[in-house]
Amino acid sequence: MINSLKKVLSKPVDWANAYSIWPAHLMTSCCGCEFGVVYSPKLDTERLGSLPFTHSRNTNAIVIEGTVTKKMARVLKNTYEQMPGPKFVIAMGACAIDGGIFYNSYNIVKPWKIVPVESFIPGCPPRPEAVTHAIARLQKKIMKEGKASKEVFGEAGNGGGNGSKE
Repeated sequence: MINSLKKVLSKPVDWANAYSIWPAHLMTSCCGCEFGVVYSPKLDTERLGSLPFTHSRNTNAIVIEGTVTKKMARVLKNTYEQMPGPKFVIAMGACAIDGGIFYNSYNIVKPWKIVPVESFIPGCPPRPEAVTHAIARLQKKIMKEGKASKEVFGEAGNGGGNGSKE
């Protein structure tokens, strides 16, 4: 009975999560200007169900915009831990992917060493259309892999949908 109910509800849960990606943006570099254009009337990414938020407890995604330093790594980890599950991370720009022009600096940390990154957007800075495309790709990934329903129904291996490690 429970398994059949999970099977019936998994598609609506994945659909609802795929079309309600609400990213908080961790802006540390120039990519923040491009991120602002993503939600402008020209691109209107809100039509995809994505709406930018400022509070980590109200979001389910983080867009890392630019270089992550050792000091900002702690902020990134805390923000990620405060988000309700299922959680998604997008790394935006050359600096977020591999350090960019600061690749050989002593204080640069790769974001994927701190939090699991779902999608990478190359470029310096990446075009706003690329961010919209990454959100659409993330939606397809959520629907295909069923990540949201697995977390909601406790099948993601972390003990449930609250993001805690049990």
